Amino acid sequence: MKRTFTFIRVVIVVLSITFLSSCSHKEMFAKSVIVPGASGQVKVKKDQNNNYAINVTLKDLPPSKNLVPSKDTYVLWNESATRTTNIGQLVSSRSLFARGFKASLTAVSSDKPRRIFITAENDPKTQTPGTHVVLTTNDF
Repeated sequence: MKRTFTFIRVVIVVLSITFLSSCSHKEMFAKSVIVPGASGQVKVKKDQNNNYAINVTLKDLPPSKNLVPSKDTYVLWNESATRTTNIGQLVSSRSLFARGFKASLTAVSSDKPRRIFITAENDPKTQTPGTHVVLTTNDF
């Protein structure tokens, strides 16, 4: 009886971990030669409406004005199987007590992400990514 109870508990824990990990996906940004100190992650979670919540957090991302050539902003892109879309502007800032720059963005997309990447742009509303890719994830 005690063995059966222990076995059931183990099965429940394993299934719970499997279920929770399948609900969201976390991917780290690859190291960049353009912003070598920057790091961050992307969490993607499918919601009940079949949309994808995309949560990006970055640290040590310098202001886009500090890049060579200087740019006005960072733009976050969602590359899916069918298209690449601008999902928002990232603003790098430093809080009062923080030592480095930070940026974050939460967005929702109806397209399943295959890869998330960040470009430096002069227009935050651009509909096509420029060639100045700052950070990118591997394919999901």
